[in-house]
Amino acid sequence: MFKRRKLRRRPGNDHKVMKCQIVAMLLFYSAQLLLRAQETGIPSAPTPVSQPQAAAPVAVTLDEAISRARSNEPGFAAAVAASRVSNLDRSIARSALLPSVVYHNQFIYTQPANGTTGSSNASVGSPAVSSNPRFIGNNAVHEYVSQGNVTETIGLQQITAVTRASAAAAVAFSELEVARRGLVSAVIGLFYGSLAADHKLAIAQRASQEASSFTTLTEQRESAREAAHADVVKAQLQQQQRERDVADAALQVQKTRLELAVLLFPDPRAPFTLTAPSVPPLLASRSDVESAATYSNPELQSVISSLRVSDLDVTAARAAYFPDLGLSFAYGIDAAQFAAHGNDGVRNLGYSATATLDIPVWNWLSTQHKTRQAQILRDAAKTALNSTQRHLVAQLEEFYAEASVARDQLQSLELSADTARESLRLTRLRYTAGEATVLEVVDAESSLTSAEIAHEDGIIRYHTALANLQILTGTI
Repeated sequence: MFKRRKLRRRPGNDHKVMKCQIVAMLLFYSAQLLLRAQETGIPSAPTPVSQPQAAAPVAVTLDEAISRARSNEPGFAAAVAASRVSNLDRSIARSALLPSVVYHNQFIYTQPANGTTGSSNASVGSPAVSSNPRFIGNNAVHEYVSQGNVTETIGLQQITAVTRASAAAAVAFSELEVARRGLVSAVIGLFYGSLAADHKLAIAQRASQEASSFTTLTEQRESAREAAHADVVKAQLQQQQRERDVADAALQVQKTRLELAVLLFPDPRAPFTLTAPSVPPLLASRSDVESAATYSNPELQSVISSLRVSDLDVTAARAAYFPDLGLSFAYGIDAAQFAAHGNDGVRNLGYSATATLDIPVWNWLSTQHKTRQAQILRDAAKTALNSTQRHLVAQLEEFYAEASVARDQLQSLELSADTARESLRLTRLRYTAGEATVLEVVDAESSLTSAEIAHEDGIIRYHTALANLQILTGTI
C-alpha cells in the first residue's frame, strides 16, 4: 500500500557538518594553546585596561571653604599684593635716610691748550707739549677718576617720608583685612545658601511625593464613588506644580554650587559635599560687640590711618620751607695717571669731603600751594572719619537687632514647620474619612512646604546677620 521513498541527502547538510567539524577542531586547538600558556606562564591575552573611576566628592567644611577662597579669589589676592607693596615702600623710605655708596669710574680727555695731542712721548724737534687743558673747568688733558663715594641727605622731607610710608602700610593692612572679611562674608553666604538649596530640594521632593500620594488617594476614592472627579483634577494640578517646584529647586542647587565652586576649585564642575558646623555660632553679648566694634573694626582703622597719612602729607609739603643738609665723602684716584703713584712719585690716592646746606628762598608760591592742597585733602579725610563713625554706630545697631530677631525666630519657625506637618497628617486622615475637602488637603500641603522653606530661609538669615556682625566687630 505504501511506497518506500528513497531519502535524498540535501546538499546543505554536508556544509553544516563540515562547519561543525571545523569549529570543533578550532576549539580543541585553542584549549591546547591555553593549557600550554598556563604551564609556561605566558599570558594568553592582554590584560584589559581598567577604566578611570570618577573622582570622589570632596567634603568641604566652612573653614576649608574660607581657606580655599582666600587662595582663589583675585580681589583678595590684589589686596594682599597691595599690602606687601606698601611694606616694601616703607623699607624704601627708610633706606633713603641711610648713606648710599657708589664706586665711580670715569676717564676725561680734554684738548690741550696749544692744540697738540698732549702726549708725553713727544719726539725730539717736535713742538712743545702742553699739559694744560684748553677748558679751564677740567684739571688735565688726561684725567682718570676712580673713587668710592658716600652720600647722605638729611631733611624733614626724608624723615616725614618714613612715617608716611608706615601710615600707608597701616592703611593697606586695614584694607586687606576689609577684603578678607568681605570674602569671608561672601563664602558664608554661599556656603549656607548652598546648604539651604539642598534642603529646599529635599523639601520640594517630599512635597512632590506627598502630592503624588494624594493624587493616588483621590483616584482611589473616586473609583470607590466616595469623591468627585473634581478632587482628582485638583490633586493632579497640585502634583504638576510640585513637579515644577522640584525642577526649579534642582536648578537653584546647581546655581548655588557653581557660584561657590568658582571660589573654591580650579574647575567649578568638581564634585563636592558641604559639611555644616555641628554647633551653630552663638550671638555675643551687646557689651562685647560694642567693645570689639570700637577697637577691631577694619574700616574704622583704615579711615584713621588715612587721616594720619593726610596729616603727614601736610607736614611733607611744609618741609619744603626748611633747608636740606647734604654730606658727601669720596676716596680714590683723581689724577692724570691711572695709578696709585704719579710719575713724580706723588701718591694719587686721596679723599675729599663736602657738606652742602641748601636754603630755599623763592619758588613762586609752589610750596604754599602744595601745602594748601594737602590741607584740603586732610579736611576731606576728617569728614570721611566722622561719616565712618556714624555709619559704624548705625550698622552696629542694625546688625545686632537683625541677628537677635533672626535667632529668636528660629525656634518659632521650627515649631511652625512641626505644626504644619501635624496639620497635614490630620487633614489627610479627615479627608480619607470623608470629613475634609480636597481644598483643605491642598492648603495643608502648601502650608507645610511654605513653613519648611521659611525655616531654611530663617537659618540663612541668622547666619548672614551673624556674619555681618562678626565682620563689623572683627571677630571672624
